[in-house]
Amino acid sequence: MRKLTTRGVFSGLLMAFCLIAVAGGPAPALAKETWNHVANIKDAAKRLAALHRREGSAGVLKFLDACYRTQMLSSEFSQGLESCMAQDYMHSQVLARIYAKIPQAERVRMGVPAPEDIAKGMGQRFVAAFSQYKISIKQAEAFKRMVDKDGMPLFMKAVFPPRNSGDADADGDAGGKQGAR
Repeated sequence: MRKLTTRGVFSGLLMAFCLIAVAGGPAPALAKETWNHVANIKDAAKRLAALHRREGSAGVLKFLDACYRTQMLSSEFSQGLESCMAQDYMHSQVLARIYAKIPQAERVRMGVPAPEDIAKGMGQRFVAAFSQYKISIKQAEAFKRMVDKDGMPLFMKAVFPPRNSGDADADGDAGGKQGAR
């Protein structure tokens, strides 16, 4: 049930922040986007997996902070910002799922955030981007679907490769007991 709750938190926050971001603004006035969005999302997933394997979650968070700071200087929504946001979404969602499996007392002892706090932080970053670049709800929903369909499977497979049936504790949960690396 927690997995559904965590996914619901992300979807609900994403939708709420989209509504807030576009409620007071004019219709989207985006420049013509010339890149292949699916290819960009897939590339972002592969690069995120490599960074995660190399530097762990802390390295990913440091990179994402720098990525947003740099990419949000642009006057137009860019391929680079789309990549940052896709990586943020994938990392935040997986991290929240993992942390949701850890009892609260243990999370406090470890000094890690609650899944809801991870979702809220990502939502705040998204609302800033959606507001600045006047991204519509329809565009935000399409982005989420694209990342879920084209990016997340690549990231999950690279970071949590399928276990062989002979491995100890092979339960088929592609991210369950291996934990955040």
